[in-house]
Amino acid sequence: MAEIERESMEYDVVIVGAGPAGLSAAIRLKQLDADLNVVVLEKGSEVGAHILSGAVLDPSGLNALIPDWQEKGAPLNVPVKDDNFYMMGESGQIRIPNFPMPPLMNNHGNYIVSMGNVCRWMAEQAEELGVEIFPGMSCSELVYGNNGEVKGVVAGVFGLEADGSIGENTEPGMELHGRYVFLSEGVRGSLAKEVIERYDLSAGKEPQKFGLGMKEIWEIDPDKHSEGSVTHTMGWPLNANAGGGSFIYHLENNQVYVGFVVHLNYKNPHLYPYMEFQRFKHHPMVAELLKGGKRVAYGARAISEGGYQSMPKMVAPGVALLGCSVGMVNVPRIKGNHNAMLSGKAAAEAAFDAFKADRAGDELIAYEDEVRAGAIGRDLKKVRNVKPMWSKWGLTASLALGGLDMWTNNLFGLSLFGTMKHGKSDAEATEPADKHQPIDYPKPDGTLSFDRLTNVSYSMTNHEESQPAHLHLKDASVPISVNLPKYAEPAQRYCPAGVYEVVEKDGEQKFVINFQNCVHCKTCDIKDPSQNINWAVPQGGDGPNYPNM
Repeated sequence: MAEIERESMEYDVVIVGAGPAGLSAAIRLKQLDADLNVVVLEKGSEVGAHILSGAVLDPSGLNALIPDWQEKGAPLNVPVKDDNFYMMGESGQIRIPNFPMPPLMNNHGNYIVSMGNVCRWMAEQAEELGVEIFPGMSCSELVYGNNGEVKGVVAGVFGLEADGSIGENTEPGMELHGRYVFLSEGVRGSLAKEVIERYDLSAGKEPQKFGLGMKEIWEIDPDKHSEGSVTHTMGWPLNANAGGGSFIYHLENNQVYVGFVVHLNYKNPHLYPYMEFQRFKHHPMVAELLKGGKRVAYGARAISEGGYQSMPKMVAPGVALLGCSVGMVNVPRIKGNHNAMLSGKAAAEAAFDAFKADRAGDELIAYEDEVRAGAIGRDLKKVRNVKPMWSKWGLTASLALGGLDMWTNNLFGLSLFGTMKHGKSDAEATEPADKHQPIDYPKPDGTLSFDRLTNVSYSMTNHEESQPAHLHLKDASVPISVNLPKYAEPAQRYCPAGVYEVVEKDGEQKFVINFQNCVHCKTCDIKDPSQNINWAVPQGGDGPNYPNM
């Protein structure tokens, strides 16, 4: 694409991604200086189309950004009324009392929300301030300046031929240049990944860790609905096979969010995260809740879980990484949206100060300093050992020791364990298939549990089929020659959308990529044991169209 001549537009700040981090940055920039030219580019068909989160929202980020959000009609309509924690067995559950838990685990003052709808509302606030927001605009390339700084992005490329070449109907897109570029693409964004590698931003940091979060929205019997109720579970069906757990949140209109998270550092390549989720819904407690209801939406996305010690350097010349592009999720709280908002606010304030000093294209060190030393760093530092404890010692030990560690951090600002390391990446954690037994999963019943392709239809996912596949194999031979014999080709199972298949054709096994099914979760880019799959953006507007995830 480098030979194409494109028109360019100049902005003060170019923001990639209309999630909570990117929109917060845009809003704060215009609050500070109404004359700044700020643009937000969103690959989804509309703002919120690619937003999927639990979500119980800690409003601290919104309080800092828009203190009068209630008067402005923010869609935070369901305050949390009760917190429930359960350890699950196959046929029953044990309630874990709330009183031994550190205060940070208390959801009092938080809200059950659709983050897609929160982002749609934030976009309205941004546009009222004069921010330009362009949905349906995938940012496919970075533009570099003469001194190696990031100076912009290429957005809006449409109509490439299936082999990636330029055809007569190709729209080459535009270059959007900024004095600074903010990348708020969410987990494992393709441009952020390039920036981290190019500038070696992960040097000296622990590898980032991830989970796969899958979520369904159910409409249930009104007699079983308890608006404001929050439930989290651990244990069955994962048990010792993988870390993770579930969430069940009762929002308004007799709807319930039912979600399941599988930590992607599992060893057994036979594990099938999607089917673990489907099996979970057959637990007596969950099945009784959902009985007589109907599933109305489905989606999936990866979650950054590395926390404090895995955050890369967040700035390079001309560019800053925001929110989940860095990894700001508080794992035990299962919350990151408040930190994403705070990161956007901090980046905006650092850029504003740079403009006052007549700077551009340099490193916004003040942003990084604020994230690490301010509210975000304090939030993440207290819980930094929970994830590595779980990975090293399993669920039961990590519950006790992780609770102790959070208490000592909360009371005394110190940990008896120091800062523990994560060690391997999630891809490296995958062991050969012959070390593990295959897992026999029950067939979905079509009432409580569903096959992947049926569920993907409830994500309203669509991709223009004539475009190049946005899932690239570095070596096309690896899936069959390496991953299949060594790992039983786990892409067939770890993908929650049925993108990857091994089929037999003319007596040979072939690796098939059904990119049209992709819900943009990025699990393949993370978990492939050979690190042979690279997720890139498809053309703008393609992918899931989540209604109110």
